[in-house]
Amino acid sequence: MKRKDLKKRINYLCGELLAECMAASAFTGKDNKQDVENVMLGIMKMQNDWICRLSHVEPGSTKLFFKKLKEDMQKRTDEIIEQIQNL
Repeated sequence: MKRKDLKKRINYLCGELLAECMAASAFTGKDNKQDVENVMLGIMKMQNDWICRLSHVEPGSTKLFFKKLKEDMQKRTDEIIEQIQNL
């Protein structure tokens, strides 16, 4: 997969997570504005981190780099989903 395509997928994933976060906060009826803002800020920071990491791949260790990135993405996405469910 090309880096350009991976960046598009990262942007799509983070957009979906933001939408889920907004939907969850709208339907819970709780006054948890600060929690929602924290989760949304975490999603945006995560997106920026992943895009920056993709822009600075070290030559020679690309397989290891992408394997680590994939693991980090899965772990962090699961954490964000759990946070959204707890709103």
